[in-house]
Amino acid sequence: MSACVPAGTTDSAHTDSAHTERAHPPHSPPPPGRPRRFPIAGADLSAAVAVFLIALPLSLGIALATGAPLQAGLVAAAVGGLVAGRLGGSPLQVSGPAAGLTVVTADLIQHYGWRTTCAVTVLAGLAQLGLGCLRVARGALAVSPAIVHGMLAGIGVTIAVAQVHIVLGGEPQSSVPDNLRALPAQLAHLDPAALAVSVLALAVLLLWPRLPGRAGRLLRKVPAALVAVATAAAAAAGLVLPLVDLPSWRSHALAGLPEGPVLGLVAAVLTTTLVCSVQSLLGAVAVDKLAAARPASRDVVRSNLDRELLGQGAANVVSGSLGGLPVAGVAVRSTANVHAGAVSRNSTMAHGVLVVAAALLLVPLLELIPLAALAALVMAVGIQMVSLHHIRTVTRHREVMVYAVTTLGVVSFGVLEGVALGIAVAVGVALHRLTRTRITHREEDGRHHVHVRGQLTFLAVPRLSRALHLVPQGADVVVSLDGSFMDHAAYETLQDWQNTHTARGGTVEITGRRAGVRIAEPAVLTSGPAAGTDAEADGTGDCRCRPWTAWRNHQCDHPSSGPPDTAPPPGTTTPSDPAKAWTHPATTGPAPAAPDGTGTHTPARAGDTGGSQLVRGLSTFQRRTAPLVRGELARLAREGQQPSQLFLTCADSRVVTSMITSSGPGDLFVVRNVGNLVPPPGTESGDDSVAAAIEYAVEVLAVRSITVCGHSGCGAMQALLDSRPAGSVTTPLRRWLRHGGPSVERLRDAGAPTPRLTGRAPADDVERLCLANVVQQLEHLRAHDSVARALRDGALELHGLYFHVGEAQAYLLTEQGEDRVFDRVRDVDLAV
Repeated sequence: MSACVPAGTTDSAHTDSAHTERAHPPHSPPPPGRPRRFPIAGADLSAAVAVFLIALPLSLGIALATGAPLQAGLVAAAVGGLVAGRLGGSPLQVSGPAAGLTVVTADLIQHYGWRTTCAVTVLAGLAQLGLGCLRVARGALAVSPAIVHGMLAGIGVTIAVAQVHIVLGGEPQSSVPDNLRALPAQLAHLDPAALAVSVLALAVLLLWPRLPGRAGRLLRKVPAALVAVATAAAAAAGLVLPLVDLPSWRSHALAGLPEGPVLGLVAAVLTTTLVCSVQSLLGAVAVDKLAAARPASRDVVRSNLDRELLGQGAANVVSGSLGGLPVAGVAVRSTANVHAGAVSRNSTMAHGVLVVAAALLLVPLLELIPLAALAALVMAVGIQMVSLHHIRTVTRHREVMVYAVTTLGVVSFGVLEGVALGIAVAVGVALHRLTRTRITHREEDGRHHVHVRGQLTFLAVPRLSRALHLVPQGADVVVSLDGSFMDHAAYETLQDWQNTHTARGGTVEITGRRAGVRIAEPAVLTSGPAAGTDAEADGTGDCRCRPWTAWRNHQCDHPSSGPPDTAPPPGTTTPSDPAKAWTHPATTGPAPAAPDGTGTHTPARAGDTGGSQLVRGLSTFQRRTAPLVRGELARLAREGQQPSQLFLTCADSRVVTSMITSSGPGDLFVVRNVGNLVPPPGTESGDDSVAAAIEYAVEVLAVRSITVCGHSGCGAMQALLDSRPAGSVTTPLRRWLRHGGPSVERLRDAGAPTPRLTGRAPADDVERLCLANVVQQLEHLRAHDSVARALRDGALELHGLYFHVGEAQAYLLTEQGEDRVFDRVRDVDLAV
């Protein structure tokens, strides 16, 4: 495979369509007896027609706005649909001549002529191909959204101001300042006919999407842009107005060798590459979000941004070579494509075929369109590029200065200059936020509070010292650090002051500390080197853990387990491995059923006892988490618990229910036991602790769903497979595991359907039993009276879940006829 092809390109090319056919040997006919299908799905065909009706007038309007031959807009639309649609990495994005490139292209044509502009388009496409080979597409997303939206807003203002002159019957100038200065003279000599046609087109554009009633819903399926242009053409039939002029394709100008100053041409290529690439990549991300929000989005492949950049580059090379405008992803057409129900790249390619057919067969009809109507259409697009939603967003994130500077820079100087100004302001704002630190001191109820907001660097040390010296000797102090970074100078200043203050009888409590910052903790919470030493602050002491590693398998264990950074040899186990410990005859564990007591995990240190680790974990909770959740827990204490679901899972320490379900206090009523078992009701085999929890959850708490969650590497399932004869069951653990016997029988029953995973086969017998156990425990649940009544009343749902620990992947049980299939839960499913 070529180095220029992104990983996954081959696979995604075969999975774009929602109707993927089974592979058969090459050069052989399809399997017999299978009916032939139309190569394009109906949804793709209808979406292609809808996009074509929007693209046709817009392509002509953008060509008019740039000053290029009108055929160039049709060439770019066709190439964008066929080349970018086939080779690009975003199946549902529609490419073509974009309004965002209007200013750039118009400037190129004015300075270098049309043939050189085509050559610049080819060179920009080659640059995009190079960037795609380097796989830097994700890097384009690092540009601040305020800069991107400001750039598009500036381009929109430039387009709208220029098209006002054509709407009034005149000719636009080369820049926004020139257009504004010429506007009074243009108003004094306006063309009433051109103005009337433009106003009519704008009125149709504005009112058509708001047609009321059932008839309005049917009429709104026809794009407003097409209706506006058609209405204006009909109204201009008896008027003397400039119309669309499409010369013969035989005289169409193609690309030539670039002519002009080298630096100017390099800047033009860079500007075209920047605008095309950023607009296309951001458009691909937006299309993914739109597609994921649709009810039926499982079959739509997510965008491959590197492949999309390669596809856009190839399209620009072809479009420039054939005398077309630069190509980029177009938001209006892509949105229409998604909303029309497109399911694959076939809709984009079919729209390109329709554009080719129109360019060859509908020339007489296209030449009836007045230029004023196209100008009004493009002016409306330019106005829409100044989005109030984007302005509110950047204002909320305090980036309105970056947005405004970029917009004014593009309007006043040009796209490349405006983007450069925006980047400079964005960097300045980021540095200002990084170095800006607010330090306040106040006294409340006899206790002094020093609050540090922002990053604590050497620049803030003088202000920190002044605030700390406002605290009298012997006082109780709380120092709150609300930042993510503290340099060595600030660390030493704070530590020296703390040591001095505590030596004189005062107390100091440090709150809000971030990873890697340790300020003289109490001795009961430390071990190894003294707290605050360089070894501990740098992470080179006995414990290399940080608070953010709390959920990771960080290997900080007792000295007997080996060096902290060394994993145990393959095939060995440690006492902390519950999957193995449960199979040991001497293992003692918690009661078979217990409510979830999952709390904040704190990494173990060498020499820790269970008590000191518990105290340190509790202290971490009180210091960091309690202030954040105290209000919510107080509300729950007042109102009582109202969980939405009962979650029954294994007692395995690696299964953290709140983490894998993204839930918080009051959301889940959790029951945990060894093996996530639900004993069936009955005096002989029943277990009152589990049955009581089920009855309380269903009848008292009125939960709406019950989930049984199994997991990979379950030691209980391994113990069931390795179980000894019934006569040897003597320990409490083995007596408890007898409730898993029906799951083993289900697994070994050749006539029963075997639960399976989507995408792969179960790894071994333990995983097969884990899946079968979830299904069997759901059957036991249905046998409980309270559950059966709630199911009959439609007040309860049952769910099966399998969590693969090593993959951090959840699988949700679905029923497909007699089959029980655990479907992989994807991140895109969360948006549905």
